[in-house]
Amino acid sequence: MTSVLIVDDQALVRGGFRLILATTHDLEVVGEAADGAEGVRLARRLRPDVVLMDVRMPGMDGLEATKALLADPGAAYRILILTTFDLDEYVYRALRAGAAGFLLKDASPESLVDAVRTVARGDRLLAPAVLTRLVEEYVDRPRPDGARQLAALTEREREILVQVGQGLSNLQIAEALHLSEATVKTHVTRVFTKLGLRDRAQAVVAAYETGLVRVGQGRPPGAVR
Repeated sequence: MTSVLIVDDQALVRGGFRLILATTHDLEVVGEAADGAEGVRLARRLRPDVVLMDVRMPGMDGLEATKALLADPGAAYRILILTTFDLDEYVYRALRAGAAGFLLKDASPESLVDAVRTVARGDRLLAPAVLTRLVEEYVDRPRPDGARQLAALTEREREILVQVGQGLSNLQIAEALHLSEATVKTHVTRVFTKLGLRDRAQAVVAAYETGLVRVGQGRPPGAVR
């Protein structure tokens, strides 16, 4: 059974989500919160598998709450951002904070259920090509500390990070660099560990922010769509 916490400042929205999820056999709503601060407190107490997190809320908003939860040592939360605002900037900021996916509130009940199941099993709710487009749009220039971050990586690990930053899967990287897929997976894991990254979405952001990948270099021919 997948446990779910709903964080939204509108009671009707929370109630609607609860009713939708109650129709499933494998999802259980274990709590509701009306703002980000309450959501953080409840999540730390209840330890849900998935947090449905609204973006715009009074006090602590959903993006700040997401950052707070994912900063917890050993955090295993999968956070699905929900909003009425179909703006790329929100998607980018949510994923940079470590969210597992992004869904509009007007999505169908079936889409909501599918989204919760998707992030619960560890997958992301955003295609790599969409992610690289977002990063190209919102990363204006490399961060000043980029060189320091990259100093922790070997040359091969930097090469792997470039490929990840361009939206390639492990299999595609293996083919491009003439490595086994298992070897690529090992390198990717080491990059995540050394740079403190949770997943490939944050790795794409890191590749741009450190200057390894520049705007216009993403989505090469054959990249995952």
